[in-house]
Amino acid sequence: MADHHKEEENKGESLIDKVTDKMHAHDSSSSSSSSSSSDSDDDRKARLKTKVYRLFGREKPVHKILGGGQGADVLLWRDKKVSAGVLGGAAALWFLFDVLEYHFLTLICHGLILGLVAMFLLSNASTFVKKAPPRIPEVVLPEEPVLKFASALRIEINRVFADLRDIASGKDLKKFLYVIGGLWVLSVVGGICDFMTLIFSITLLLFTVPFLYEKNEDQVDCYAEKAIAELKKQYAVFDAKVLSKIPRGPLKDKKSD
Repeated sequence: MADHHKEEENKGESLIDKVTDKMHAHDSSSSSSSSSSSDSDDDRKARLKTKVYRLFGREKPVHKILGGGQGADVLLWRDKKVSAGVLGGAAALWFLFDVLEYHFLTLICHGLILGLVAMFLLSNASTFVKKAPPRIPEVVLPEEPVLKFASALRIEINRVFADLRDIASGKDLKKFLYVIGGLWVLSVVGGICDFMTLIFSITLLLFTVPFLYEKNEDQVDCYAEKAIAELKKQYAVFDAKVLSKIPRGPLKDKKSD
């Protein structure tokens, strides 16, 4: 009887062990499935983020594209006082030169006249009031920033000349058409308004378009994706009907040979 009772106890213990092992296996499988599902959710979110279309294929924020420094802060209105001051100064110059037709050389000469007269009177009046004459600061143009600016300007001008030569050689017809279209639009705009109005309009666009785009970039990118897809369709039709029938330049024939 005692042996039979021990066998029943061993069977009960083994049954309990099997049940607990199954429960642990189920828990581990459920935890692994939940972790794998969470991993798949993270992967899905990452894929969705990478699939989001950005205007002109950009991968950096607007602030970094604009340089990421103080100039970008001014254009994106991070410091509203400085941005408003710069835009207000540009508006004042435009009103002065374009609306009132005040000339730049006249403004420089009048400013120098007022400054020299004021300093001359203060310097001579100090002898009568027995005060020290005003200290006129010494203005010296540093050499290093001027050389850096000239070097950077030279590099950019050479790059523009190289691009124009590459476009004129007939290697890229699409770029050629873009440049011709842009120059034509610029010539039309130049015929409508004068140089000061054009500069002020560009300044106004620089202070408004990036700021508004950064605030509504998701909506703008969505509409831009649809517009660019439609433009690609129209260009493919135009390429098949017109551009493909235009003979290429001699440089491309030599390259193919």
